[in-house]
Amino acid sequence: MTDRSGSGTQAVSVRRTRTPVETARPAIGTAVLSPIGSAAPDKGAHYAKSKLEEAVGLARAIDLDVRLSQSVPLRRLSPATLIGKGVVERVRAAVAEQGVGLVVVDDKLTPVQQRNLEKAWNAKVIDRTGLILEIFGARARTHEGRLQVELAALDYQRGRLVRSWTHLERQRGGFGFLGGPGESQIEIDRRLIGERIIKIKRDLDSVRRTRAVNRVGRRRAHLPTVALVGYTNAGKSTLFNRLSGSAVAAQNMLFATLDPTMRSIELPSGRTCVISDTVGFISDLPTHLVAAFRATLEEVIEADLIVHVRDIAHPDSAKQRSDVEEVLRKLGALEEGSATLVEALNKIDCLPAERRSTLQTLASTGAERERHFPISALTGEGIGELLEAIDRRLDRTGAPREITVPLSDGATLAWLYRHGQVRSRHDDGGVARLTVALDAAATAQFERRLAHR
Repeated sequence: MTDRSGSGTQAVSVRRTRTPVETARPAIGTAVLSPIGSAAPDKGAHYAKSKLEEAVGLARAIDLDVRLSQSVPLRRLSPATLIGKGVVERVRAAVAEQGVGLVVVDDKLTPVQQRNLEKAWNAKVIDRTGLILEIFGARARTHEGRLQVELAALDYQRGRLVRSWTHLERQRGGFGFLGGPGESQIEIDRRLIGERIIKIKRDLDSVRRTRAVNRVGRRRAHLPTVALVGYTNAGKSTLFNRLSGSAVAAQNMLFATLDPTMRSIELPSGRTCVISDTVGFISDLPTHLVAAFRATLEEVIEADLIVHVRDIAHPDSAKQRSDVEEVLRKLGALEEGSATLVEALNKIDCLPAERRSTLQTLASTGAERERHFPISALTGEGIGELLEAIDRRLDRTGAPREITVPLSDGATLAWLYRHGQVRSRHDDGGVARLTVALDAAATAQFERRLAHR
């Protein structure tokens, strides 16, 4: 730039200032619909309200701007849209009025139903599984966690490749004279997804082998493992921090913890054990996630003791308990009459004084006094009693006994390592001779196992 006044020409420097650019993703206007089926009419308004609140909590866990939330009746399943035409029309008007760009349907949608609803509402539609996958994708931090989330997402996506876009039209192979039509874009996508799934599974197999080696090392060092499990947002990470003195992120949010963490702690007797903080469970947990997180959940399966952390102040605490136990049974980590599980009844600081007193009395004098332990992970109340109970449970091993197992019977060998303390092992002539300490419950299970075999 020049100044032409006067006889000469003078250069004028201009300093350019860079204005800040807002890079944060704008909040997406979201509607949350919670279908309530006629299969559970006895659950009433409380069930509908609780189910809707959980769905809204899941949406807000990834900062979605929930502008509309409602339960919708599901008297009869519609193959085309899941919900009835009348509801679809009402929601379409509300979506347009509220400026909603995303609709979350808290149920399982088929690809066809998802596509039809998107056309009807002129908005993006995802179901419960898709929402949970979005949360997991946003929270995964470790390489293992990202692999597991990607595997679950690809497995979910593979069934949803539908002919919705023009780029999926069939492509010609060569000139089309010999081979006929070539691969369609859908087939290419499916093949690429399949190849990626195979690679991820190989990587996760490597993770599982590494974890298995670590577990064997802990067994040899006589380090028992305690796994913290529970419904999402029950307070597992807060309890983990209280027990271990760690600073794992603990927030009042669904699925705040995704990547597993393990720490060594000292018990009241002076012995050491390892505790692990795991991903929280939830009702209707998608099978994609259970399968994908198998490598992580094996820490629960192989644990010497499971501590089920329950939010005892939650109105649906009993329902959450049954949901968690159902997942544990599917994993094979919980057997009928199992003595390897105790319940930490967390958040007693949130209970009214009368109910809190009643709970503590029942836990100290009732039939479940060696199974239920009222605590507050936030204030530390009851933590000492819980640690003593963990110490007692881990010390319930009998005298070591000699056991001979054929090397070909890998399942029995794995069972002994999982349920007992293998003090020594010598392989000779196709058999393994082990010195194993088993508690009373494990001894009875082993005897039944031998009789069955």
